Amino acid sequence: MPKINKPGTAVSGGSRGSGAPSSPSRLRTALTLFFALDGFLFAGWVVRIPAIKEQTGASASALGLALLGLSAGGVVTMTLTGRLCRRVGSLPVVVASAALMSLSIALPPLTRSPLALGLVLLVFGACYGAMSVSLNSSAVTVAAALGRPVMPVFHGVFSLGGMVGAGLGALIAGGLSPTAHLLLLSAAGLLVTAVAGPVLLRARPPAAVRAAEDTTPRRMTRRTRGLVLICGVIALCTAYGEGAMADWGALHLEQDLDARPGVAALGYSLFALAMTVGRLSGTFLLERLGQTRVLVAGGTTAAAGMLLGALAPSVGLVLLGFGAAGLGLANIFPVAVARAGALAGPAGVAAASTLGYGGMLLGPPTIGFLADWLSLPVALTTVSLLAAGAALIGYAARNATAERPAPG
Repeated sequence: MPKINKPGTAVSGGSRGSGAPSSPSRLRTALTLFFALDGFLFAGWVVRIPAIKEQTGASASALGLALLGLSAGGVVTMTLTGRLCRRVGSLPVVVASAALMSLSIALPPLTRSPLALGLVLLVFGACYGAMSVSLNSSAVTVAAALGRPVMPVFHGVFSLGGMVGAGLGALIAGGLSPTAHLLLLSAAGLLVTAVAGPVLLRARPPAAVRAAEDTTPRRMTRRTRGLVLICGVIALCTAYGEGAMADWGALHLEQDLDARPGVAALGYSLFALAMTVGRLSGTFLLERLGQTRVLVAGGTTAAAGMLLGALAPSVGLVLLGFGAAGLGLANIFPVAVARAGALAGPAGVAAASTLGYGGMLLGPPTIGFLADWLSLPVALTTVSLLAAGAALIGYAARNATAERPAPG
């Protein structure tokens, strides 16, 4: 599993290398705060997209190109972050990327053109990508040390942070400018990082974590790379839907169904609430149903829900579809990343996370282009198609990806 931190890093109060190891539960608590912060900040940006689109005068396709900056920055950084986590440990990367993401979220509302927005989102995407991969690398290792499938709970806390961030945005969308709103989020992010960051920076790997690292294959065989790729494709298919909902869900309600800004923002908040409920119950479901059933049931539910959310003629039905889609997508991404980590350790986590979050970041610009060529409701049906594809792939590869290759 990925290195939680360098073996020589001591906890506070001890000399380098001599401090008592941090318990997995203590690291879990600190990581939980950063997962929540990640979702909170990202949702805060998401609910202000319609206002920033109007501010920059961007068309749907121009906004899609600007969002491509978010995609490019994220994907490139994710590729590099996996290597950085293996070199210096994932926890320092979590702290550094959280601080940078908190600073960069204040930049989008300062732009006045689609080009400037795209350049700013390149920076924001890079910070978001680094935080996402480092968080997942740390979480897979802590889950292995605890001996339970708790990865969905970490992602549930991310969704809870997103729900709170989106709900706050819905409340203040009509009364506070995007600039003031995102500046407040920036300050909140820096405060959380200052409080929780030292816990991660002073942590020393517990014996359970080091034991997990010792059993991890040091290199991937061709077969293992293929299995990790399958996990990454499953993650990509479902993360595409998360990205599409984040960036286009509110706009669909406001533009196609004439919903008020507060109601439009509520759409993503409901989606995030459903994901939170699904993920917080994910450990229970995985222990009783197994990974394959959770994957197949989730993909099928998400496909049906997103068809309703994209094509229904009323706001109430669209919100119902968004909720079903969130519930279905909830556990697919964390299960896929956890499988990749079990197969190939930190390299597997980095590869699957990069593919998965690549889907989250590349989905929105794809939706934008399709919306211009066809319509936004039709473009959103691609979320349903990919969710169904994830269910089929998960079922077809149920035996192969459940195996753990021998060390290479």
